[in-house]
Amino acid sequence: MSEQIIGAIELGLLFSFMALGVYITFRILDFPDLTVDGSYTTGGAIAAVMISNGFSPWLATLAAFGGGMAAGMCTGLLHTKGKINGLLSGILMMIALYSINLRILGKPNVSLMGDNSLFTSINPLLVMPFVVIFVKVLMDLFLRTDLGLALRATGDNARMIRSFGVNTDNTTILGISLANGMVALSGALIAQYMAFADSSMGIGMIVIGLASVIIGEAIFGKGSVFRATLAVVLGSIVYRIVVALSLRVDWLEASDLKLITAIIVIVALVFPSVQRFLKLKSTARKRTIELAEQALNSKKGGAIDAKAR
Repeated sequence: MSEQIIGAIELGLLFSFMALGVYITFRILDFPDLTVDGSYTTGGAIAAVMISNGFSPWLATLAAFGGGMAAGMCTGLLHTKGKINGLLSGILMMIALYSINLRILGKPNVSLMGDNSLFTSINPLLVMPFVVIFVKVLMDLFLRTDLGLALRATGDNARMIRSFGVNTDNTTILGISLANGMVALSGALIAQYMAFADSSMGIGMIVIGLASVIIGEAIFGKGSVFRATLAVVLGSIVYRIVVALSLRVDWLEASDLKLITAIIVIVALVFPSVQRFLKLKSTARKRTIELAEQALNSKKGGAIDAKAR
């Protein structure tokens, strides 16, 4: 049990980079980017191929980040310069990346067994928390710069920020590129952690990323940038722990993972609405009781006055 929880925390930390990337497109830019399923595999493919060919794991991870940014930039260009719908842009790029990733891998999967990776001599549980915190703080600082504020404003009100002379096409491309770079970074780290990269490893990653974001916001709230990004990181860890505990149920199998993910997302999406409904119902009930008490007191007061007369 303890080993499963530790493994879930390690995976949650590695997936938190992808969750932060999804947060940029989903929450900051309000952009439905499905490139994630492809760029995640791109990161893992680039890292696996470079490491298996003798390159430094650090260089391979950096190259994976760059590959993800390039994929995101293509999606951004399709949307802003090609005037293609955002959702369709992501779908088109995701489809294209499937073939590109197969080209990078050269075969359906690449094994890293016996090759040196970042986690060959490093314990993820001891190192990754500090790396995640470092990346999170860098992201927080970036979002507080003029460029970062312009990026946030683009998602909130693109027309308003354009009136101040900001090129929203550029900020959109930058945001999508940065987001997919983070997603590819997560893919590269997961490939090294699992010691293999597969052409289908990115299927459903957008749902996992959304689950992490939504769960984090539902449990830990969303206020300032610092709190929001912290909630996303913690949401990624909570999600992996919930999945690990769910798979301990006897009648559930590993093949049910996607179903479990979908159910978790549905619960996380419905929970705030149910919470608001119960709160409104409780408030209405209290108000009804107060009005009833006031009416009763008024009736008693009228009866006393009549008796006095």
